Amino acid sequence: HLSPPPSPRCIYIQLVLCPLQSQQTVTVGTIMAAGRVIVYGGRGALGSTCVRHFRSKGWWVACIDMAASEEADENVIVKMSESFTEQAGQVTADVAQLLGDQKVDAILCVAGGWAGGKCSSKDLYKNTDLMWKQSVWTSTISSRLAALHLKPGGLLTLAGAKAALSGTGGMVGYGMAKAAVHQLCQSLGAENSGIPSGAAAVAILPVTLDTPMNRKSMPDADYSSWTPLEYIAELFFNWATGVNRPASGSLMQLLTSGGETQAMAAM
Repeated sequence: HLSPPPSPRCIYIQLVLCPLQSQQTVTVGTIMAAGRVIVYGGRGALGSTCVRHFRSKGWWVACIDMAASEEADENVIVKMSESFTEQAGQVTADVAQLLGDQKVDAILCVAGGWAGGKCSSKDLYKNTDLMWKQSVWTSTISSRLAALHLKPGGLLTLAGAKAALSGTGGMVGYGMAKAAVHQLCQSLGAENSGIPSGAAAVAILPVTLDTPMNRKSMPDADYSSWTPLEYIAELFFNWATGVNRPASGSLMQLLTSGGETQAMAAM
């Protein structure tokens, strides 16, 4: 469903007063959307947490993903394609149709995934292709959406990885893709990058996220060293509302130990 949302988003509660011969409508209350955010990858574990968190704060939320989110206000469905330009064009056109002239306060790109493999692995090509599509394609499209639809002073977040700050011999494709996201973020923070005035592009660099899938695949791990999804959603909300927002181009490591998480800039 791609009809443009009203601006600002309002819900009117109406009462019909008797007698029946002369009906009168009275507006009792108006609920204003506190802000507007796009979550790219809003059906994933982190993305759905972000959708719920921003909705709980009264924000209008649009989800971009391969399938619709029932929790979002609006959805843009990404069509499968082997062509980057084809997929990027489709998503960009559908977002433009959804938003019209309206701008958003934040774009959160939390799409991504993990696949291992060293250069001698038979799945090297397949896994590298998958990592590039999941991380680099989505981040590049998000940066273009920010240039077109983000408000001045808005927020764009990208999903990097602490592991990609150095060599990743056992997961070559993953490391390359995440390092490319880091480079993109730093480029967006440079002068003349094309994002709106005063906007900030910030990448998060987690180690391991505390997701149901990760718990299932690593049942004996130390979960107290994994970063909770709710922490990231709240961090994004704070940055989106100007609270402790890092400088544009920052790569923010998410370091969790003993159940406590700190966001620390990578040197």
